[in-house]
Amino acid sequence: MKNHIFNIISSLIAFYIPFQIALLTDLVLVKNLILLIFCIQWVSFIPAFIFQTEKFYDLTGSITYLTAVFYTLYVTGSNNLFDLIIVACVAVWAIRLGSFLFMRIHKAGEDRRFRTIKPNFTRFLMTWTLQGMWVSMCLLCVLTALSSYSGVIMNSIFFIGLIVFILGLSIEIIADYQKTVFRRKIENKDKFITTGLWSLSRHPNYFGEILLWTGIAIMSISSLQGLQYLTLISPIFVYVLLVYISGVRILEAQAEKKWGHLDSFKEYIKNTPRLFFKIFG
Repeated sequence: MKNHIFNIISSLIAFYIPFQIALLTDLVLVKNLILLIFCIQWVSFIPAFIFQTEKFYDLTGSITYLTAVFYTLYVTGSNNLFDLIIVACVAVWAIRLGSFLFMRIHKAGEDRRFRTIKPNFTRFLMTWTLQGMWVSMCLLCVLTALSSYSGVIMNSIFFIGLIVFILGLSIEIIADYQKTVFRRKIENKDKFITTGLWSLSRHPNYFGEILLWTGIAIMSISSLQGLQYLTLISPIFVYVLLVYISGVRILEAQAEKKWGHLDSFKEYIKNTPRLFFKIFG
């Protein structure tokens, strides 16, 4: 019973935080977009729970990103080139990551993280609600910039953000590709990767993810004012989520359990930064 109450409270908090920030932007469209984002997750949860499947979980997240940004363009009727550029950035990232994760789970047959989650109604619902929070928190600054009177503003700050985004996306794509190639080789079965970008960081893909959302925030910043600056929390949220809640924390624990007894692994952990790149040495 206590677990169910915890799951329900967590779901309410996950919805309340981004929705409250949306209200503080004083933009009705942003508030409605956050509601739309969560509604997509809750509607998708119903067949997922009935059929006990997580196979379209990540894909739904990507589709939600695309729906939110393209719907914003439709409602605002914007033909601002820089609105289109920032939407294109989000779309390229969402399509690339969504297809990558979908193909990975299709090949594996399941996402092991969901084995104990799926049978539990409130826990599975909380997981879908957390995805709504993830999409909302990442997109808040973008949606606010697009919904503002001026739209996304062209200046030097915008181009700095675009460069940071491209760098982050490139790092993420390269890191994912290197790991995929590594795992395809039979001789690497049950081994950990230490080559390419993975020699500079234990989680270069997550570093790229944080970097690209930082770029998105920088591109959005000139269009914000007053309490709307709170929407710039997106890269901080992504960092906390990937490092302390999911991602790094879980993968590090799994790796320690699997390879923690190996001297080579201990050496790798000692000499390779967890997230940010090792530049020298």
